[in-house]
Amino acid sequence: NIRYSVMELPFFGWVDGMPEFLRPPLMSALKGLVSAAINSKVDFSVDLQWGEGGYDNVKMLQARAPSQPPILIHPVTGEPHWFCNVHSHSSKLRKDREAIYGAERFEDGASQINKSDMFFGDDGDISDEDLEHMDEITMKNVQFVKMTEGDVVLLDNYKCMHGRNVFDGTRKHGVAWFEGWEGEEEMKMKAQQSKQTVMA
Repeated sequence: NIRYSVMELPFFGWVDGMPEFLRPPLMSALKGLVSAAINSKVDFSVDLQWGEGGYDNVKMLQARAPSQPPILIHPVTGEPHWFCNVHSHSSKLRKDREAIYGAERFEDGASQINKSDMFFGDDGDISDEDLEHMDEITMKNVQFVKMTEGDVVLLDNYKCMHGRNVFDGTRKHGVAWFEGWEGEEEMKMKAQQSKQTVMA
């Protein structure tokens, strides 16, 4: 299984300035308050962990999503698919990209919260070698789509990751979920029959 951090809260450097005997109860109380606040706003359980470093080498709280399998079964075709954003969310791979394309410039304020990272489901670190291998495989299968104003791209999020390369200007990111449409069950049956025909 894999696990990813959904946000980092690098706002707790001041805790290290407190008397040593106060730090453990203070950190416990802060973790409880922040955990309650976050979990009241999201639809999955978030586990907070104290860490060091972050952006200014200060104390931070990292919010990690529950452990999950990296491979899921497609709800229509029944085929297994790699459904895991290791490539996008790994801090190591992100730093590698920043070395080539430049930093994302998330230096201060709330923008720092969006930093993420990837781990094994038991919170173990994914080795640099494994991350580089996943990056290599991902990049071998990238299909670049050059878009101009007015273009729309529809993706099956189970079958492919999506991202964007370096660009100038701003973007508007629209997301739509399609579920329960007329003819959905017939579509699923045809997909299953097609798969069985191919396998026969």
